Amino acid sequence: MAKNHWHSAGSKTRSEAYKYGYKSGLELTVSKQIENTEYDLKYETETIHYIVPERKAKYTPDFVFTKKNGTLMFIETKGRWTAIDRLKMKHVLQSNPGVDIRLVFQNPNQKISKTSATTYRLYAEKLGIMHVGAKTIPAEWMEECVKKGEEPKQSLNFFN
Repeated sequence: MAKNHWHSAGSKTRSEAYKYGYKSGLELTVSKQIENTEYDLKYETETIHYIVPERKAKYTPDFVFTKKNGTLMFIETKGRWTAIDRLKMKHVLQSNPGVDIRLVFQNPNQKISKTSATTYRLYAEKLGIMHVGAKTIPAEWMEECVKKGEEPKQSLNFFN
């Protein structure tokens, strides 16, 4: 995996993550979890196009799984979920109805701003996004997916 050159490491954890091509310690943690399973590790291998009003844009989810029915499940890890990230996610979902994007939060109880009572968890629920705050992908989510060497029962894809 290529080293990320566009970030400056602010902590030992982030520095370690950059060494392996990840942008955060949480991404590195989740990647290690996936590596210790029977599932393929696919990091930022797919790009989802979406439209921001008046301009086209792209979004690349962190992790991609093929579900047993042939559709894709996208996992996004979030330590910080900035206003820009939240708006992007809103546009992605509006532009791609039915896309299966799930969030793994470092802290789902983090408030979206100092003055807001809304937490990451509440905002994800408002958008209708499945999410967890366990810093790892739940086993139930992974059980929906094909394992290494398996083929999906149907050959479907979100983009078909």
